[in-house]
Amino acid sequence: MPISYKKLFHLLIDRDIKEGDFRKLSGISAPTLGKLKAGDTITTEMICKICAALDVQPGDIMEYVPDQDEPKAE
Repeated sequence: MPISYKKLFHLLIDRDIKEGDFRKLSGISAPTLGKLKAGDTITTEMICKICAALDVQPGDIMEYVPDQDEPKAE
């Protein structure tokens, strides 16, 4: 998947926020947390909830990582 949420999980570690506490704080479900861990697509609504709960911008919790096989735009 071209979106990585590693920044989010590093942020949670840095702030000493456990996953259960993060779910309660942000209002996301366990399946959404699973999607984040797997690097799957989540809605912008979920991204907004996470950003609001952690007082961050989307770029603080996710980044675009192109697939090696993905053709580059010319």
